Amino acid sequence: MAVAIAVATAATGLAGTAFAGPSTGAENSASSSVTTADSIVKAARTAAFAHASATGVSQGDELHAQDVLIDPEGARHVRFARSHNGMQVLGGDLVVHLSRQLAYTGVTRAADHAVKPATKPKLTAQQAQEKAAVAAKGDAGTAELVVDARNGATALAYQVKVTDNGSSHTVVVDAVTGKVRSNAPDSDEFLSPKLLKTLRERGETIDPATGIGTGTGTAGLLGSGASGASGVTHYPATAHGTGKTLFVGNVGLTTTETSRGHYQLKDPSRYGTETRDAKGSETEKFSVGAKFTNTTDVWGNGSTTSRVSAAADAQFGVTKTLDFYKSTFGRKGIANNSKAAQAMVHWGKKVANAFWDPTCNCMLYGDGDGQMFKKPLVVLDVTGHELTHGVVEATAKLEPTHVDQYGQYGEPGSLNESLADIFGSNVEFFANNAKDTPDYLIGEKLGLAQKFLRRLDKPSLDKLEGTIDYWAPGTDDVEVHAGSGVSSHAYYLLAEGSGKKTIGTVTYNSPTYDGSTVKGIGRTKATAIFYRALTRYMVSTTDFHDARVATLKAAKDLYGATSTEYKTVDKAWAAVNVTAANTPAARH
Repeated sequence: MAVAIAVATAATGLAGTAFAGPSTGAENSASSSVTTADSIVKAARTAAFAHASATGVSQGDELHAQDVLIDPEGARHVRFARSHNGMQVLGGDLVVHLSRQLAYTGVTRAADHAVKPATKPKLTAQQAQEKAAVAAKGDAGTAELVVDARNGATALAYQVKVTDNGSSHTVVVDAVTGKVRSNAPDSDEFLSPKLLKTLRERGETIDPATGIGTGTGTAGLLGSGASGASGVTHYPATAHGTGKTLFVGNVGLTTTETSRGHYQLKDPSRYGTETRDAKGSETEKFSVGAKFTNTTDVWGNGSTTSRVSAAADAQFGVTKTLDFYKSTFGRKGIANNSKAAQAMVHWGKKVANAFWDPTCNCMLYGDGDGQMFKKPLVVLDVTGHELTHGVVEATAKLEPTHVDQYGQYGEPGSLNESLADIFGSNVEFFANNAKDTPDYLIGEKLGLAQKFLRRLDKPSLDKLEGTIDYWAPGTDDVEVHAGSGVSSHAYYLLAEGSGKKTIGTVTYNSPTYDGSTVKGIGRTKATAIFYRALTRYMVSTTDFHDARVATLKAAKDLYGATSTEYKTVDKAWAAVNVTAANTPAARH
């Protein structure tokens, strides 16, 4: 597996950070072939300007390193954000690929055109703020001049953050014409506005079955502090308690013993990952949440009669997601920076949703509205799904191409949702919990009439969101959750193959667009390919045809261009009607 290494871009800079050369194991801090991060970034930046015709960089551009990835076979990949004459370039991100010897080998870029905006705005910042406030129906922050290089054009624009009742939108206003170029929510809700509308029209409720039971993992009912050789416990100490959850039974939770007989729902073994109580507020500041503390290391009672039960589910889901990414890919935290993942439960009043919030850098869970949604959305695959949005935010930053009152649209946004479903289902397989058995279904614990929200083998079985099985020329105009079926289906075919198959307690039957038969390569290899593609070869504008290319490059890296794995990637995409032959004209 490849080693993923996040590079800090804070004021401390990149200088002096030593990275190991090729390795087949976990991250190392030193080896016989050490390359410093700043030397890799310098080589990549130099290569980007030397190969400007391929990379698209030009005079006035500055490249800002976001992360560096070093593969065991020796390749280096540097992800850059771009600015132009000091202004952030939206859609200007790129990944420069280097050899072991730091020679240029290629680029993956978001914008396929030159970045040449107008030089002077006609709108004032105040006028842009007023237009943004009207568009997003909230209070506008300070307008910042940016270059908008998305959707095949370049424009001088203002970017404005607009807030309203705990939610926020980023609005981009053309600095010359005054047109609102985009208006997108900053957080990604698990249940889309379109789905909520459909459920209300049907009069359907979500009332997941809950109850106490025995899940995988064991833990004592009381925590045990860590003692030194003298037998004296030093606080705070690592403790091992029990979560009595709503959805996954009794599970072990690593917690913090703050003093003798006093515990906090905070995991010191996973960077201080913690769940807090928002207490009905719509805050996006984790520090405002109330700490969960107790005099016994037992959390919840398996029922909503204890507000701690939802917290136990959330903490279990977050830590299992962290463990999945670290154990499978060596990824240390959501942003691969060895920092805590955070969650707040009981967020807002009668909020029927859960979502990853990049402003808070945490998971936020509502309690449901008490009518259509009667329990908190703290289900394991929901957490895995939403935290994966955090991983995408830290890597490719896949974005929808357009947004309206009913949802988000565009293939990059659909791919984002698909990756969240793919890795969310993998979190279930990794956790292997007896009360939430792993499968290729998403939201199967929500209590929906159709028994799941989405599924990967035949996405069109989801009638609530109208998820699609195959790509077509109009797919870019499909709502992102519905459009996610294209790449989710390709992933399932790559992993498990076409046709009828029973895995665990679920029977699958995956069709193909062209009637072909696909023989899967297994979930482990398929997941490795999609993760490498995400972290090395995807950028903010990656669509389904770009994703095909990205996964082929990843398969070539991992298994070789003549391998069965490489050939099966090609077959899996063809089976969902994504081929080299039907690639649309460039629209980035």
